[in-house]
Amino acid sequence: MKREAIVAALRKDLEPWDIIVAGGGATGLGAALEAVTRGYRTLLLEQADFAASTSSKSTKLVHGGVRYLAQGDVSLVREASVERGRLAHNAPHLVRNLSFVIPTFNAWENLKYTIGLKMYDWLAGRLSLGRSVHISRRETLEKLTTLKQERLAGGVLYHDGQFDDSRLAVNLAQTITDKGGTVLNYMKITSLRKDEGGNISGLTVRDTLNNGPEIFLNTRAVINATGVFADDILEMDNPDAPKSIAASQGVHVVLDSSFLPGHNALMIPATSDGRVLFVVPWHNKVVVGTTDTPVNHISLEPHALEAEINFILRTAGQYLVRAPQRNDVLSVWAGLRPLAAAKAEGHKTKEISRSHKIIVAASGLVTIIGGKWTTYRRMAEDVVQQLEKSLRWKPTASITHTMPVHGAATGMNWDDPWYFYGSDVPRLQQLMKDQPDLQEVLSEPFGILKVQVVWAVREEMARNIADFLARRVRLLFLDAREALRIAPAVANIMARELGRDEHWVNEQLQTFDTLAKGYILS
Repeated sequence: MKREAIVAALRKDLEPWDIIVAGGGATGLGAALEAVTRGYRTLLLEQADFAASTSSKSTKLVHGGVRYLAQGDVSLVREASVERGRLAHNAPHLVRNLSFVIPTFNAWENLKYTIGLKMYDWLAGRLSLGRSVHISRRETLEKLTTLKQERLAGGVLYHDGQFDDSRLAVNLAQTITDKGGTVLNYMKITSLRKDEGGNISGLTVRDTLNNGPEIFLNTRAVINATGVFADDILEMDNPDAPKSIAASQGVHVVLDSSFLPGHNALMIPATSDGRVLFVVPWHNKVVVGTTDTPVNHISLEPHALEAEINFILRTAGQYLVRAPQRNDVLSVWAGLRPLAAAKAEGHKTKEISRSHKIIVAASGLVTIIGGKWTTYRRMAEDVVQQLEKSLRWKPTASITHTMPVHGAATGMNWDDPWYFYGSDVPRLQQLMKDQPDLQEVLSEPFGILKVQVVWAVREEMARNIADFLARRVRLLFLDAREALRIAPAVANIMARELGRDEHWVNEQLQTFDTLAKGYILS
């Protein structure tokens, strides 16, 4: 993925694309992969970095959605459970089977959660990750050693998937490239063009990294998969288009692994705001979340509200022996969920369906909203199928059900800080052999080496230090202060790779300092 070469080629390319996908998050990447593997000449454009918004700020779970089952949305749970199994098969270097324990405090809860989770297993069918079972009080405390013991009756153990969201995004971008498609980050769509009949025939884009002239692209179709920014593209097409997005903010905090040692996750099924709360081991830390707060302002970097932070810490403290305090938080992040707007007013966001919705405009613009990471592949299949139907193209068949993503490898050591590179690990090792100075350690606690920065620039289209520290490795999300500490070293390595000067380095550090402070609790 050589960005500069791709941009140069794009400026000279007058041949129409079959499909241009707007949006480099879970939905857009899935749609582009679906399109290119069906034989379409495909281009994906992302206004920032891949997964820079919602798709890097999930709870890191590949799950059927236990709480949707409680709401009676059986079809969504069935669809998500099947796709969970497919994703575990297609990206085994990123998705692992994780045991969750719901603590119970009376016989009724034992019965209710056991029966509910047996149904959860049944809906997954042969793609189930494991049987749900009721466990005793002693077994519950063995699996969750820091759980409070007061009133504890037992627990219910069930299985779901865990993954690294932005690493999957990077691997999907690489897979699209491997299959003959083209992907570009930091390429912002500024306008849509239409033919005499009012149908979309092209668009105009601007390279936000290098101030050059706008680029005019011809295309037969456009898929709007921009998540919480979907209305921006819809308004380009039709200034009077109704709002399609109801954004909801989810917040997570990260704690040291001592708050929940081991490899089992805690699921709290009923909190004061009506959501479930997860306490999940991830990259040798513990992620706690999420909240559900309706928001009106949409941005790439939303900030956690004090009420959300306090809610998470207070709720976790009700279940853990050691109640987490503000000064225990290593990182805090907020992400916006692009929910399909409810037709009726007054719905709480947790009551708005997480299933996806496809809108086809009179111009032929196809927009997909809603959904979640777990169902990204099914969403992609549906949106390309709908595009073919709406534009009266010859139907094609999906081949992504069992297609491995770039880096797919089995037998991962989940304690290895490099596990997420999968089958690319030998290439990184060869790079270190060729350039021994790249073996230098940047962060001992997180196993980050110089070679990873170089690799991210050359092979993963990282173009600034936030791309690397937030999304190629997850350091900003795991320990924001450690990310700030190594930022100067990262900036200097990237500057050498990209041919940038000291002024660029200083700008990068100032920008990253502002960003990172939003992940640190004062």
